[in-house]
Amino acid sequence: MGIRERLSGNEAVAIALKQINPDVLAAYPITPSTEVPQYFAQFVADGQVDTEFVAVESEHSAMSACITATAAGGRSATITSACGLALMWELLYVASGTRLPVTLAVVNRALSGPININNDHSDSMGARDSGWIQLYSENNQEAYDNYIMSLRIAEHKDVMLPVMTCQDGFITSHAIENIELLEDDKVKAFVGEYKPEHSLLSGESISMGPYDTPMFYFEHQYQRARAMVDSKQVILDVSKEFGDLTGRYYGLFEEYKMEDAERAIIVLNSTAGTAKAVCDELRAKGEKVGILKLRVYRPFPMEEIAKAISHVKAVAVMDKAESFSAAGGPVFTDVRSACYELATRPHIINYIYGLGGRDVPVDVIHFVFDELKKVVADNKPGEIYRHVGVRGV
Repeated sequence: MGIRERLSGNEAVAIALKQINPDVLAAYPITPSTEVPQYFAQFVADGQVDTEFVAVESEHSAMSACITATAAGGRSATITSACGLALMWELLYVASGTRLPVTLAVVNRALSGPININNDHSDSMGARDSGWIQLYSENNQEAYDNYIMSLRIAEHKDVMLPVMTCQDGFITSHAIENIELLEDDKVKAFVGEYKPEHSLLSGESISMGPYDTPMFYFEHQYQRARAMVDSKQVILDVSKEFGDLTGRYYGLFEEYKMEDAERAIIVLNSTAGTAKAVCDELRAKGEKVGILKLRVYRPFPMEEIAKAISHVKAVAVMDKAESFSAAGGPVFTDVRSACYELATRPHIINYIYGLGGRDVPVDVIHFVFDELKKVVADNKPGEIYRHVGVRGV
């Protein structure tokens, strides 16, 4: 039986970290993720963990410290948002390229400029091709659960890749919700001990971060790419084990009333809750609508998504980030590519929404479903790259 609590998303992640008790936590404060290391620092001060807390001078240094600690054979973690994640950019590739299972809690926030401290997904979406596994969380329960699972995924022998667990800044990070926590001993038993096959302090003669000549570099990138492919099954296996423990089962994505849906919205993080409420309302009126909520964005579940929406007539992919490609947002381009091999493809339209913390009320979701109704009626997608909620548009 779990422990029932009322916590914000940031508190939930901090509690997960306390229960995990990593060897090293290195962090630099940045809104809206600052509360997580702040809570954790109090746990350290109170003697509730024996983690080495490293208060560094920048996010670049935070990831550097995590890479070093993990290379030495320890379990390390950090937390950041927005420009902090951007400042880690170089080291994100180092962590994944050296196959170090660092875990990172990302509290999603818009990137500058102009400067903005509110929520969208431009930070983690910008890092989508850095070789990190990415998990997304609708609410604080999922943020807590995903973070605990992230260690088992990252440290699996067939994966050995870093994982970032994302939640929406302020929307879930600061909002207090009911949550069910696991007991400390159950978390410790679930994550186990980190026992790397190779480490700098193992006594063996190894090299970390050498110059990789053309003779070897391509093979190492291939190995990293294959590990990302293999991680999909590991994520499912770990999620099944976690579900057996808690009763909360997770997949690569959640299909909400998708069985007979003719119109569907694909979305991730907290907007999924708003979309589900609208879906329920429209279903009560007899409209065949559904929601596909992405949980795992990297590795991208291409075949599974294509199958899940193959029977749908029109799909709206909602991106809370711009790719500035003039071809649509990042989730949209991946979803559309996934459907290329389908014999009968749904019409797929992109909606960029909620940038810089722009509110996403139920009216926005109603508008998107109404537009999909027109697409189905006309059997034409019309403009596929759209923005919703922009003044004057």
